[in-house]
Amino acid sequence: MKHLTTLAVAGFLAASVLPAAAADLTGAGSTFVYPVLAKWADTYKKQTGIGLNYQSIGSGGGIKQITAKTVTFGASDMPLTPEDVAKNNFVQFPIINGSVVPILNLPGIKPGEITLDGPTIAKIFLGEITKWNDPAIAKLNSGVKLPDTAIAVVHRSDGSGTTFIWTNYLSKVSPEWKSKVGENTAVEWPVGIGAKGSEGVSNNAAQTVGSLGYVEYAYAKQNNLTYAKMVNQAGKVITPTAEAFQAAAAGADWTSAPDFHVIMTNAPGEKSWPVAGSTFILMQQTPVSAADSAAALKFFDWGYKNGKQAAADLDYVPMPDSVVALIEKTWKEKIKGSDGKPVF
Repeated sequence: MKHLTTLAVAGFLAASVLPAAAADLTGAGSTFVYPVLAKWADTYKKQTGIGLNYQSIGSGGGIKQITAKTVTFGASDMPLTPEDVAKNNFVQFPIINGSVVPILNLPGIKPGEITLDGPTIAKIFLGEITKWNDPAIAKLNSGVKLPDTAIAVVHRSDGSGTTFIWTNYLSKVSPEWKSKVGENTAVEWPVGIGAKGSEGVSNNAAQTVGSLGYVEYAYAKQNNLTYAKMVNQAGKVITPTAEAFQAAAAGADWTSAPDFHVIMTNAPGEKSWPVAGSTFILMQQTPVSAADSAAALKFFDWGYKNGKQAAADLDYVPMPDSVVALIEKTWKEKIKGSDGKPVF
């Protein structure tokens, strides 16, 4: 429980305690990206003296705050459509790739000891499979002694890009899920316990025997949570590893995607982790403060070029250099001050 408390407090510190000095950067949104963003910000402040006041409040909150122009950037794991980007005068670009994993709490079960597939998870989250020893789960776990324990579904209660990635995946593998629930940052959950933020889901799942939830892998790793292996699109049983996340990200076609609108769930490939996604940064094309936007872009540029190892250590997948070049070209073309000059 020590690790859980530490992570929850870290999120609180990012949201509430770091002072927003004149030179500090301001952002809000995705909890999915928080572990790597916090790591980058710590190193960046030591090197430059510029801090980051980032509110880890979920992608929905980040979109609201950048729309209201109360922060310099928002962060969302659900990419906005090109229509919404244009309508809001935003610039959208990916900052990092990561993966969502199923987490569970069954006494005696170790990380990676249970395997789940998408259709079975969909039935669990629809409330159709209610016990851990259900035949559908048993079929995937030959040789594992499954308890007659009720499944306690844990999901996000706030607007969440992690939820978008999760529900987008379930919609791709389960027609029933797609028709009854669908995909979004917030959905009408058929069953389960709601918890705020990835921190809340991590804590709730860890404290509830029989639980099944979903979080970005860094939360599972940092908190020593029990995760499940998954069956991917190719029918292979996959363990959540950096290699599997990289395989999922490798097929992303960023070059031809308007506003970098790429969703990489249920990616093809025998080694691909099936529930992968990106965090997208949203900024105003004509910012309230050109200086603040320039400072934020310098931070992201630093993260792309100097934060790769820190990201990899947390099992995120850094953006390829070729994609970073496209992103920074977009900055120069689209993010301009009131004088019409690029801020970066």
